[in-house]
Amino acid sequence: MAENETLECITEHERILQEIESTDTACVGPTLRSIYDDQPNAHKRFMEKLDARIRNHDREIEKMCNFHHQGFVDAITELLKVRADAEKLMGQVTDTNRRLQEAGREVTAQTEEVIRCRIQQRNMATTVEKLQLCIPVLEMYSKLKEQLESKRYYAALKTMEQLEKVYIPRVSHYRFCQIMAENLPRLREEIKEISMSDLKDFLESIRKHSDKVGETAMRQAQQHRTFNSAVAKQASTGHYTKPMYSLNGRTHTHNGLMIEEDSGEEEEADEEVLTAQDLVDFSPVYRCLHIYTVLGDRETFENYYRKQRKKQARLVLQPQANMHETVEGYRRYFNQIVGFFVVEDHILHATQGLVTRAFTDELWNMALSKIIAVLRTHSSYCEDPDLVLELKNLIVIFADTLQGYGFPVNRLFDLLFEVRDQYNETLLKKWALVFREIFELDNYSPIPVETEEEYKHVVSRFPFHDTEIEKQDFPKKLPMSQSVPQIYTQVKEFIYASLKFSESLHRSSTEIDDMLRKSTNLLLTRTLSSCLQNLIKKPHIGLTELVQIIINTTHLEQACRYLEEFITNITNVSPETVHTTRLYGLSTFKDARHAAEGEIYTKLNQKIDEFIQLADYEWGMAESDGRASGYLMDLINFLRSTFQVFTHLPGKVAQTACMSACKHLSTSLMQMLLDTELKQISMGAIQQFNLDVIQCELFASSEPVPGFQGDTLQLAFIDLRQLLDLFMVWDWSTYLADYGQPTSKYLRVNPATALALLEKVYRGMKDTSKKNNIFSQFRKNDRDKQKLIETVVKQLRSLVNGMSS
Repeated sequence: MAENETLECITEHERILQEIESTDTACVGPTLRSIYDDQPNAHKRFMEKLDARIRNHDREIEKMCNFHHQGFVDAITELLKVRADAEKLMGQVTDTNRRLQEAGREVTAQTEEVIRCRIQQRNMATTVEKLQLCIPVLEMYSKLKEQLESKRYYAALKTMEQLEKVYIPRVSHYRFCQIMAENLPRLREEIKEISMSDLKDFLESIRKHSDKVGETAMRQAQQHRTFNSAVAKQASTGHYTKPMYSLNGRTHTHNGLMIEEDSGEEEEADEEVLTAQDLVDFSPVYRCLHIYTVLGDRETFENYYRKQRKKQARLVLQPQANMHETVEGYRRYFNQIVGFFVVEDHILHATQGLVTRAFTDELWNMALSKIIAVLRTHSSYCEDPDLVLELKNLIVIFADTLQGYGFPVNRLFDLLFEVRDQYNETLLKKWALVFREIFELDNYSPIPVETEEEYKHVVSRFPFHDTEIEKQDFPKKLPMSQSVPQIYTQVKEFIYASLKFSESLHRSSTEIDDMLRKSTNLLLTRTLSSCLQNLIKKPHIGLTELVQIIINTTHLEQACRYLEEFITNITNVSPETVHTTRLYGLSTFKDARHAAEGEIYTKLNQKIDEFIQLADYEWGMAESDGRASGYLMDLINFLRSTFQVFTHLPGKVAQTACMSACKHLSTSLMQMLLDTELKQISMGAIQQFNLDVIQCELFASSEPVPGFQGDTLQLAFIDLRQLLDLFMVWDWSTYLADYGQPTSKYLRVNPATALALLEKVYRGMKDTSKKNNIFSQFRKNDRDKQKLIETVVKQLRSLVNGMSS
């Protein structure tokens, strides 16, 4: 057992030694550690084994050295022999080297020179190469400076872009390139500032030139419209021939302005047609737009431009305070607006997106609302119809001009209807003054005609036809006064004036006809009617003038159908057309005539009252004078002469006036008898009063105005006649007995009236008896009469009380 363990130990030690001999020294540690990990005292046995192995190797080395020693000695001997030769050879080599160094020193110098030249040549080539890279950069930068000095900013920006993207990156490591690169953003900002300054100058320029641009555009639009109107007129007459200054059948738009092309055969064709570019230099805005586009800041530029143009639009739309005073004020206002939008239209079509159709439409809608408000306000101040008419023409040209550029103008034509109403109002005011002047200068007497020429002159001005008057010899008189043909002529002038406004409104003949008729109706029913009514009410207009006014209105009424024909001939619209407005002249002149008739009745009554006020009755007279009162005879003579003037009036008017006068006279006389301030009346006064009433009845029976049947006119005095007969006959028994009977002789006598007059007579009798004893003789002769009066008074009072209850 012990022998086996010893054998295994020896074998293991042998393996370890072999491993140590064959393994790298750095890996010996684990092998040695295994020796100590084995059996105790194993390392001692291993050390013994190791010592034995070392001794064994020493013996092998010693044997080998002994074996090779002689050869080593021989080699050393040979080496010693060679040393002398080596020293000799070393001397030779040293000498050869010296001589070689001396011989190659010049070659070395030349070689170094060649190397230096080669280095210089290489450096020069490198320098040339680098300069070839830098020269284009410097050339481009110099070109950039020249472009900036010549204000070619768009090209300068393109040059900057090439510098940054192509040239500078090739030589970016050089300092001068770095300085260039640092300067480029500053140069861009300078270009932006300069271009923005140019844009501001441009905006200022177009603000100044808008007036001229608008004037040119409106003038061209007016010429185009005038030419079209002439062509349409010639075509409508059926005799159209192509004019020498043919427009070649077309009108085109260039640079935002309407241009008419002609053949150059007329003098007008020699005039150069100006466009927006002729009046405004648009290059700054193009240049600025391109610059901002290149700089990538186009949106900022667009917003700035649009903002500034909006501000300018608001300034343009602000009118001058006194614009309404002259047509030039309106013309300047319209020229500026047209110029503004012509420029915007040009910018819209000449640039891509700087302004859009939506932007221009927004501006136009804002401007249109402001324009309409301004025109409404300022046109309301216009009192001159000629100025309103010129304003209308300007609005039409303004609308046509902008419509040619694609702007909607329907609201402007709608505004023209409001302006038309204002125009009609100014016309009505003007014609009111004309009518008043005609009425003031009229002599209100028939027109005297001495010769055939005078007659034809009057008839040419007024449609008068009367067979009987035409048969009369000259000189003769026409029934109407001088104001009638003047009024008729002025109405026609008004129609012409009203028609002027309807021109160029793009309305049909039917609409124009309707507008003319409506405005003429306003003239007749409002202006002329008002003037007639005021004329009739004037205090200095007497009965003769009123009679002539009635005659005048009759003839004017008859002439209304000729006015209708006059309008029809102008508009070529048949009066039978559906919804055609009729003239209201008939009602106007009828109303005026009725007012004149009423005024005649009123003035007649006033004149009668004036005569009545001259009455000076002696109410206590004992007996009458035996003749009618002087005032009454004067009144009757006045009425008789007045009614003779009424022969030219329509029969019913004269009859009504005569009946009204007689009734008023009868009423006034009755009121005179029943005046409460008159306390007593004598029978002599009753008799005198009866004589006056008899004269009134005689006047009525003399038929001062023809046409009354029987004693119709005398019936106006029937109340007075029955009352006076009752007192003159003293027929109280019959009155009281027949009261209330239809066949009563005193049917028209009211009990209250009879009572009032009887009491006055009774008081008069009492007063007279005290003075001259006439009543005392009466009482002595017939005391029963006093009792009769008292009885009648009581019965009349009972009748009056019965009526009141």
